[in-house]
Amino acid sequence: MAGSIFGTAFRISTFGESHGKAVGVVIDGCPAGLIIDEDFIQAELDRRRPGQSNIVTQRKESDTVQILSGIFEGKSTGTPLAMVIYNGDQRSGDYGHIADKYRPSHADYTYQVKYGIRDYRGGGRSSARETAARVAAGAVAKLLLAQEGVQIQAYVSQVGALVLQKSLEELDLSLTESNDVRCPDPEMAEQMIDLIKAVRKDGDTIGGVVSAVIKGCPPGLGEPAFDKLHADLGKAMLSINACKGFEYGSGFAGVSMRGSEHNDSFYEEDGKVLTRTNHSGGVQGGISNGMDITFRVAFKPVATIIPEQESVNEQGEAVIVTGKGRHDPCVLPRAVPIVESMAALVLADHFLRQRTAK
Repeated sequence: MAGSIFGTAFRISTFGESHGKAVGVVIDGCPAGLIIDEDFIQAELDRRRPGQSNIVTQRKESDTVQILSGIFEGKSTGTPLAMVIYNGDQRSGDYGHIADKYRPSHADYTYQVKYGIRDYRGGGRSSARETAARVAAGAVAKLLLAQEGVQIQAYVSQVGALVLQKSLEELDLSLTESNDVRCPDPEMAEQMIDLIKAVRKDGDTIGGVVSAVIKGCPPGLGEPAFDKLHADLGKAMLSINACKGFEYGSGFAGVSMRGSEHNDSFYEEDGKVLTRTNHSGGVQGGISNGMDITFRVAFKPVATIIPEQESVNEQGEAVIVTGKGRHDPCVLPRAVPIVESMAALVLADHFLRQRTAK
């Protein structure tokens, strides 16, 4: 399937559908000798898996990963590293009612017109189930980045109209995993959880924003013109299900500033070139400058809702569609590890590419 490969030097190819036998990934380009911590990979998958709290989908999947190749005596061999995650809790019968109907704002219609065939069971390949493979691959990328002192931390900063007002410097990111919504501010987290529960009770869904920071990234990563670091990060984030927007550094807020306000002044400290502000978000000219890389990812409300909606079927006839099955009322809590994983894949790729630049 075209479009299932991501990366250049550190390249992944994912496979599988929501209600197929399994989802999985093949990593090509992972350097030999990397210690593959299987417990860490599983822990990352556990952060993404369904059924982990009462504000996410109640589909029960252990998301147990099996490494099929590319590892010997606990280390990568430099050959393709393949991982598979078998599906266990499919309820394909929940989707029989939409076998020939197009669900509003889903990929049903677009997949049908592109391929002439579609797997309507849970959305098939368009399902967020596919992201389990990305998280498995992202965990390997994180292990590689850890050797370089790079850390990636994402968190929920907005649910609906509830916006976390504290700056990154004011937040204790160690608190992110302390609550179900993955917001590092406990008071705001409770409000967000209450809102998601209320929306779920109405049979509706809600969106929001995941913010992220990459610390420890050295200057010099990123390629000229088309493979700029922020462009690859943007592509990575926009490839995630339900993502509707990406901005880094000052983002859209920067348009209201003057250059004299927005420019990041340089200074030197302990032999390092730093900037006094970070409106650039750690990237200038498409290349990392050594400062923290900051970005935000916007996610729409999940398209599956319980109330009746008008639509058409494959014959173009008017129909009514109702939501069934098990779905997230808000994708944000489970999107956090996905955002981190996609960022890790981009950084790992650019680290390996940089080795050939000088």
